[in-house]
Amino acid sequence: MNTVKNIILTGAVIMLSLTSCSWSLDLDPSTKFDANTVFSSESSVDHYLYGLYAYLKNNVESYNSNAATYTDAYADLLKSGSWNQYGQGYNQVNQQESSFDSNSAGCFECWTGCYTEIRRVNEFIRDLSQTYADRFSASFISTRCAEARFVRDFAYWQLLRVYGRCILRTKVEGPEGNDKPLSSPAECWQFLIDDLKLSAADIPVSAIETGRLDKKAVFGFLSRIALYAEQWQEAVNAADSCKKYGGALLDNYASVFAESNAHNNENLITIDFTKDGVVSHRADVFFRPSGDSKYHGDISVYGELCPTAEMADEYENADSTPFDWDTQNTDPYTGREPRFYASILYNDAPWEGRRIQVYKVDADGNPGEDARQDYRQTSGTTSTPTGYYFRKFITENDTNWETKGSSHFGIHLRYAEVLLNKAEALANLNDLPAAAAPLNEVRARVGLLPRATTDKDEFMKWIRHERMVELAGEGLRYWDLRRWRLAETVLGGALMHGVDVTVNTDGSFTYKRIEVDAGVPRIFHERYYAFAIPLSERTNNNAIDINDNNPEW
Repeated sequence: MNTVKNIILTGAVIMLSLTSCSWSLDLDPSTKFDANTVFSSESSVDHYLYGLYAYLKNNVESYNSNAATYTDAYADLLKSGSWNQYGQGYNQVNQQESSFDSNSAGCFECWTGCYTEIRRVNEFIRDLSQTYADRFSASFISTRCAEARFVRDFAYWQLLRVYGRCILRTKVEGPEGNDKPLSSPAECWQFLIDDLKLSAADIPVSAIETGRLDKKAVFGFLSRIALYAEQWQEAVNAADSCKKYGGALLDNYASVFAESNAHNNENLITIDFTKDGVVSHRADVFFRPSGDSKYHGDISVYGELCPTAEMADEYENADSTPFDWDTQNTDPYTGREPRFYASILYNDAPWEGRRIQVYKVDADGNPGEDARQDYRQTSGTTSTPTGYYFRKFITENDTNWETKGSSHFGIHLRYAEVLLNKAEALANLNDLPAAAAPLNEVRARVGLLPRATTDKDEFMKWIRHERMVELAGEGLRYWDLRRWRLAETVLGGALMHGVDVTVNTDGSFTYKRIEVDAGVPRIFHERYYAFAIPLSERTNNNAIDINDNNPEW
């Protein structure tokens, strides 16, 4: 394709938020524009750019809560009650050898989708900066190209976290450019770092208008990319730049996720959805306690994606001591740190004017309305398989979702992650005193005591703990375990756990930690650290040998 021929919008409204505010684009989804129209004015260029931004919406975790791409459900944080219902194959992927093969990354397959977006970005950059450059100012062109490059870099990050390497296509290539070799992992990561630095230079400190990138967002994302690339000083520098341009923690952890407070200096890259149902998702249906159904017009509520005991038990007590089932089994949910209550609904938790009832009773009684159900490798449960529900991305007392779908914003990046990126990078630079400062900043926000050590291995355990609880449900855990090369240990051969609750005759409760994977251990092989390069690419690209696949595929 020599020029951008047209743009077809697949939704009537796309609403995104990547800064402290939001914008909307309202166009007829069947409308087509030729290149002269797209590049006829600054306004029309921006409308096309908004369509590129939509890629971020389509890839935010909460938007995909009813699909098979909520990646924390492949880790040790969330357990699906479904074996294969609702288009969700989480348990099959975790428990079946056949989930991945030598030709495809299975549920993580994203090669074609990423390169489709990369091609669109490359066409946009070429046409704006070359073909139609005489119509716009240099500053207009540089800023819009920087925004587009960020979207391209996000797509490349998705490719690299799945496949470990990819083909770097940085400009529009005709048929003669089809045959191009895979770049090495080091080359790919370096390209991303350099490209993000280039974008950061041209993106303003404050967004041009609502919903556009600003410097702190780009530098925050750069800190993540540098961490994955194991370029520790680059990660530290990017984190410092993110802070310089406005990145900051809110005082209250729960308020970070309040739907009314989506836009702040901690939420660096977020995605807004609309309350009119045009652009919404189904997180309420799949996260809410099953007992909510009768309080919300008997709408179907599946309680489908639920925290594991591995997640729940990781949260410390408010006095900074580790949670201990042996000593706290009679009252496990009192006196826990604030992130526990902001993230998890547990038995007898207050919720929308009632108490969560995750318990069973004797044969003459009725089970709790949110009762835990045993997981089976057929069909699916209709309530939690673990005894917990995930609270973080649902809004208490909201009813709009019943008819309009969920409108709670999704998160791609928070400043808390940036601080933890910096702490981990400094630890790998063997500067543990400096590394403790950003780690303890995250802990201080929730009232936990500071940590200090001269032992790097101990510090890395603290980092892994802090990322697990601070960023739970935000789509990082599975990829963290892979980049640490710990997924084989944490996931391979493991059985996840939950809690079984019995209500006693005096109204008290008895708690028992139980296994919830039906006795079938999870599977994670070394080859899963880099999934198979798609057969279609190896077949159609003459610069790649058909046998040039990732190790063990």
